[in-house]
Amino acid sequence: MARRGLSLLRGGFAALGPNRHRFCFDSAALASQTFSGTRSTCDLALFRGTLALTQAKRAMGEAVAHNQLKPLRILFCGDEFPAAEFYTRKNLQQYPHLHLDSCPRTLVADRIGDYDICVPRMMRLDAEVIARAKQLQLIVQFGVGLEGVDIEAATRAGIKVARIPSVNTGNALACAEHCIYMMLGLLRHQRVMASSIAAKRLGEPAGSTLYGKTIFILGYGHIGKELALRLRYFGVHLLAVRRSWTSLRGSQNGALPNTSDDEDFVNEKGGSERILEFASRADIVVTCCTLNPSTKGIIDATFLSAMKKGAYVVNIARGGLLDYDAVLAGIESGHLGGLAIDVAWTEPFDPTDPILQHPNVLITPHVGGVTDLSYQAMGKIIAETAHQLSVGMPTTGIEVVN
Repeated sequence: MARRGLSLLRGGFAALGPNRHRFCFDSAALASQTFSGTRSTCDLALFRGTLALTQAKRAMGEAVAHNQLKPLRILFCGDEFPAAEFYTRKNLQQYPHLHLDSCPRTLVADRIGDYDICVPRMMRLDAEVIARAKQLQLIVQFGVGLEGVDIEAATRAGIKVARIPSVNTGNALACAEHCIYMMLGLLRHQRVMASSIAAKRLGEPAGSTLYGKTIFILGYGHIGKELALRLRYFGVHLLAVRRSWTSLRGSQNGALPNTSDDEDFVNEKGGSERILEFASRADIVVTCCTLNPSTKGIIDATFLSAMKKGAYVVNIARGGLLDYDAVLAGIESGHLGGLAIDVAWTEPFDPTDPILQHPNVLITPHVGGVTDLSYQAMGKIIAETAHQLSVGMPTTGIEVVN
């Protein structure tokens, strides 16, 4: 307990920042008087630590009230995913010293030098743009994707780069639900339904059920686990691949508890050596893996030829996981029975793309994780992270990658 009290004491005084001198001696004196000769050293340390934290919070509250906290500016790049800015602004209302602006991507390079935090959204932050960010402390994505950020350039410039882990914000479960929506859309021929309605035809098309299907989850990370958790109630046979089957547990610092702490939801699991085997047995392949040099174009001609004729592919992760030419050939030949994607090779999407125009293809506009639950949680994390930086406290809720 003495160690816990000492930790609290140090944390409280650290949180006071420049105001710590106002409270150190008063706190120690009060604690000594209260416990003189009657309490153990353990209790005394715990009391002092708790008191210091209380004083720290009071000091920060007074600083906010008197506008003494360091002003900090946040820049949202571009206008995609407008809900991200909306929920962040909502959570920033309690922090008057924090200011949020957004600007078109074409103007970011000229304006980024005036900001402390940058949220790139779909903006590519290359070395040239980062070189102009003279006062930037943090690049943090509203989500997990950092493919567009030159992390090495940011590191050289002394700028931290971070993402918001999907496991405890509701983002992973939102993407998992969206996966199921897209699977059902393929199985029930959603695009053909629209034609039936337009032609006033009833009772067609005849669809299929998820029940009895074999589902291959390619990339058993946080989204894959949330998907498996939900799919088990549909009566499916689940196959899954990940690089390492060590325990996948999320931290408990986020908005939601981790709902799946083991791999019992999967019927068969393996590593990269079983990818083609699982592909050959699956009725539906769901790509949930991250995009990196080893996974780019992983759904290629070899993978598709291993699949059963008429099987489906659902991509909830990144467009670059699919080899464009191989997918186009597969969908046009009919070997690939259907494709559902929430992400594409180029974004914003090109509505004239022959793949997107195919009747057996479903597309949604990168909305898998865009829900009120997940965006409220991530907006809260952005606001709290900015506040923590402004008062010199350690950041929580984000994952720094450099």
